[in-house]
Amino acid sequence: MVDRLANSEANTRRIGIVENCFGAAGQPLTIPGRVLIGEGVLTKLCRKKPKARQFFLFNDILVYGNIVIQKKKYNKQHIIPLENVTIDSIKDEGDLRNGWLIKTPTKSFAVYAATATEKSEWMNHINKCVTDLLSKSGKTPINEHAAVWVPDSEATVCMRCQKAKFTPVNRRHHCRKCGFVVCGPCSEKRFLLPSQSSKPVRICDFCYDLLSTGDMATCQPARSDSYSQSLKSPLNNVSDDDDDDSSD
Repeated sequence: MVDRLANSEANTRRIGIVENCFGAAGQPLTIPGRVLIGEGVLTKLCRKKPKARQFFLFNDILVYGNIVIQKKKYNKQHIIPLENVTIDSIKDEGDLRNGWLIKTPTKSFAVYAATATEKSEWMNHINKCVTDLLSKSGKTPINEHAAVWVPDSEATVCMRCQKAKFTPVNRRHHCRKCGFVVCGPCSEKRFLLPSQSSKPVRICDFCYDLLSTGDMATCQPARSDSYSQSLKSPLNNVSDDDDDDSSD
């Protein structure tokens, strides 16, 4: 079915509509063989609180952006090559239901659908696209993925020293290796993680010591499975901005 749609006028028109919705700030999406599989609004668990994002699934990439005008305009376009994607289901807990992880070497995050059926359809379609891509290219699935950041609202104190309390002055930081919320003194060091950046990035002292000694296996991301507090009690001292993907 995908091959049949690849060069159809209807598919070209649909992709053109998506391009126009992102405007001049978005990258061109029309290339030979690319097919728009589906689209929809998912709740993305961002650093500061969950936010609605518009997602577009193509046969080779996953695109998402901020909703500016419903179904008419989006910005902050993100493009994720599907051959680098692994997805894992998340158990329902409290208000957070119908979720799964989207994991890549450069960035990993959780998303939630409105219904269990919608979740199943998204996961099935993504897995099918990834499987087809890897089969055609002969590549093997990528095993190493970026950590899923623990939301700010899950940590009132540093997750490493367990002492430093976070305030508007004592800011939260994220370790790029384990995803923990840590204080400044516990994350003063930087380490080169080539899959995430061409420059050394902030990591916590614990991960730095392990990485420096070559003990990479012990320093795998330790993600919290409980995100309910990020929906129930978002912080009052933060603004409703974007994902803060590049923020400390």
